Amino acid sequence: MNEIEHPAPATPTACCSAGRSAVEMPSAAPSHLGDPADQGPHPWAAPVAEVRGRADRAVAIPAGPFRMGSEDRGRNPGDGESPVRTVDVPAFRIDPTCVTNAEFAAFVDETGYVTEAEEFGWSFVFAPLLEKELRRASRKPPGTPWWRAVDGARWDQPEGPGSDVAERADHPVVHVSLRDAEAFATWCGMRLPREAEWEKAARGGLDQARFAWGDELTPGGEHRCNIWQGAFPVRNTLEDGYLATAPVRSFPPNGFGLYEVAGNVWEWCSDTWSTGDAPSLDGDVRVMRGGSYLCHDSYCNRYRVAARSSTAAEDASGNKGFRLAADA
Repeated sequence: MNEIEHPAPATPTACCSAGRSAVEMPSAAPSHLGDPADQGPHPWAAPVAEVRGRADRAVAIPAGPFRMGSEDRGRNPGDGESPVRTVDVPAFRIDPTCVTNAEFAAFVDETGYVTEAEEFGWSFVFAPLLEKELRRASRKPPGTPWWRAVDGARWDQPEGPGSDVAERADHPVVHVSLRDAEAFATWCGMRLPREAEWEKAARGGLDQARFAWGDELTPGGEHRCNIWQGAFPVRNTLEDGYLATAPVRSFPPNGFGLYEVAGNVWEWCSDTWSTGDAPSLDGDVRVMRGGSYLCHDSYCNRYRVAARSSTAAEDASGNKGFRLAADA
């Protein structure tokens, strides 16, 4: 398989996109994009009744305690993973996969919902996914130069005008903010998972394993998640088969039957961000879990099952998605 190469930034930091506040952009959508509410239906959308009935297909996670957090040698000290503590979690249900483009399309077509990325008129896209002209024309956020703030990037045209997800209907929806995820959840009678629920489910019944499947990243040489291979961000060998998102159910499920709880896309949780000392004082900042297709062991190994990160509730990018939960 061919490798993907592109220029290195001066100082690599992390795969997560910058916040909207880091980039000066027009406050309204550019006029050439039209009114998002006028967009026609998506012919590849999933059946509405099927999507709204997803709670009946959610995986049941039994009540009980588990050991949350990690003292892993590779943990990121500022993330608040440690100490390991026993957390008792009531029974709940959780999606086996992230919400897909086809499922989100059913919601949009049924309700006319307009995402925050559409209201802002732009979103963050991983630069190597863009045509050179658009890459050069789009703003580069400070500190994360592999991202571009792209006019018109949104859930159904994830690389900006001219792109679409017709052939990615079974990929996780991206460019969705916390509000967008909560609106979808309300529509189908579910909610975002709490962080402890997410980690208990992601562990799949394993106690303190490094990954959702055990302690080896590639047991027997088999890739178990969609993350970056090679030297981030200059070279991706594509050993796992993907540069960007992979279809849901691309890799084996964990012990509870959950797919892609490591890599692929970051997943929103409902919790306000805290590192254990105090909650964030920097606006409405929420927890996200699981890592994404841009995570790499050299700087961001947050595809480990205990790893955590944060993002502002309004932020959206091409590597953030969500799965839903419900009370038992």
